[in-house]
Amino acid sequence: MLRNKNLIPLSHQHHRALALCVRIERAVQAGDVELEAWQREIQQIYEQEIGAHFAAEEQVLFPAAQKFSELRPLVSELLIEHATLQAFFNRASARTVTENDLREFAKALSDHIRKEERQLFEEMQQLMKPEDLATLGQALDKALESASESCILPNAATRLRPLPKS
Repeated sequence: MLRNKNLIPLSHQHHRALALCVRIERAVQAGDVELEAWQREIQQIYEQEIGAHFAAEEQVLFPAAQKFSELRPLVSELLIEHATLQAFFNRASARTVTENDLREFAKALSDHIRKEERQLFEEMQQLMKPEDLATLGQALDKALESASESCILPNAATRLRPLPKS
């Protein structure tokens, strides 16, 4: 199903976060992980975009979804995942992330985003009236005002690398 225009700002942020996950996965596969550089970039991405993204979801999107009984269990799962991911962002800021943590983070973030896109957004688009989606979109736009719209460029240590040859 096509993404409703009112959810597209969140989907764009999801796309950028998935790109981060791909870069992390490739670096881990290549055995070329500079933990300090990754932690610095993850902290920056959180401060500039993901923190506001999580807040918008928790304060606007999830309450709208919880109006539908069939979405409440999914929203509960997503909130638990936010807490897990938040703990990782805190460890990155404290510079206590290991290479294994980095691998687990990329998988957890990727799985979380796919769950929101494939389950939550799809269900909301089917359950919500167009005027309610429009109201939701306006509230999300306001909640996301503090997120940076600038592109965060990877540093030399975190750039996308080719997959290792098998």
